[in-house]
Formats: sequence, C-alpha cells, structure tokens
Amino acid sequence: MREPYEESTCSGATLESLETVIGYRFDDRDLLVEALTHRSFVNESRDKVMRDNERLEFFGDAVIGLLVGKMLLARFPESREGMLARMKASLVGEETLARLAGAIGLGNHLRLGRGEERSGGRERKSLLANTYEALLAAVYLDGGIAPAERIVEAAFGPLLGGVAAGTDGRDFKTEFQEAAQIRYGVPPTYAVTDTVGPPHDRRFTVAAYVGDERLGVGSGRSKKEAEQAAARECLGRLAAAGLAPEE
Repeated sequence: MREPYEESTCSGATLESLETVIGYRFDDRDLLVEALTHRSFVNESRDKVMRDNERLEFFGDAVIGLLVGKMLLARFPESREGMLARMKASLVGEETLARLAGAIGLGNHLRLGRGEERSGGRERKSLLANTYEALLAAVYLDGGIAPAERIVEAAFGPLLGGVAAGTDGRDFKTEFQEAAQIRYGVPPTYAVTDTVGPPHDRRFTVAAYVGDERLGVGSGRSKKEAEQAAARECLGRLAAAGLAPEE
C-alpha cells in the first residue's frame, strides 16, 4: 500500500484545491499523487513501491508537445515549419512551463524530500516545469485527451499572440549571428561546457563565443535551448554596451 498523500508536506495544499484550479477531477487520485511526487520524497520513504513523477514527466512532454503543435497549426495555418518550430520551442520550454506551473501554485502541492525542501525546490524552475509535464500526463492517462486539451488550450492559448509577435518566440541565435557579423565580421560559435542529470532529464550549459571571446552562457533541457539562452545573454550584453538593439 502506498503512503497517503501528506498535506503537511505541501503547506496545507490539498489535492482537491489543485483539481479546482485546473478544472479537472481525477477518477484515479493515485495518478495525481504520482505526478506531484519528486524522487527526493521517494528516496526518503520506506515505501519501496512508491513512484516518483519521472515517468509521467517523460510522457507529459509528448502530450504537451502534441497539443501545443495542434494549436499552432490551427492558429497559424500559413506559417512554415521553421516558424512553427520556433514558436513551439518557446511555448514548451522550461521558462514557460515553470511560469505556468507557478500560475496554478503547483509548487505548493509538491511532495519533496527534506533536503530538496530546504534547498528551495518548490521554486526551482526545472522542477516546476517537470512537474507541470507530469500533471498533464496524469490528466491524459486519467481522462483521455479531451481534458488535457482543455487545460493546454486555457494555459497556452493566451501566449500564442506573444510568440507570433516575437516577444516570447524570438530566434536569438539568428539575431546574435546577424549582430556578430555586423560588429565583428565573423559568426559566433557555441560549445557545451557542462551536462548534468539523468538521460531523461538532462541539463546542458552552453557558452557562446565570437572568436576566442566568450560573450554569454545559457542552459536548457536541450543543446538548442541552451544555445538560444546563451545567444540571448550575448544580445543583452551587446545592447548594454550600445552595440545591439534592446530585447
């Protein structure tokens, strides 16, 4: 038998309150509990059959990607693949997912180990983004695609105008390449400086260079995401020095 959901570990938050916020009631509450359970909680538990949320996180990434892709096709039927890919990458990136998790107070509902709790896990962007993915997977597995789609449309729909306008979906690598060519006469290069985490939850750190000079560093859950983050930092530095437009 699994350990009961411990509300005391979640600052008084309840499963029912989270269901109210997302607008979905689970038939199988165990799926919701699993989605909220971080591996640090499992590691400190004596329950050897308890599951953490990593398998749901894996599936949730695909669920969100599918539904966001469907929204983009419907909203921007004339857009080409490259533009759609850039908009999707922005919408399903860690920054956006963490922001959406924060908007529903997801951090308050997490089951964390004591060490993760003390180190600020409830506010950690990567953890929040992963849990948001797990939550959507749990909804899909419990109720099918319809409730998952309703939640995704409500959360991501208001963001579509922003990515279309470029405020959230900018291709920073292309912008930085153009700025570097104008300023330095050569294109930038990128190098992976660090890789951490298990295979299903890798975090890459990438440095951006112009010649031998390192101008920026970024991180993300893929090399492309990390390169975009590094390019954005470079553009910020150039803008601060009066050498490139402000973001």
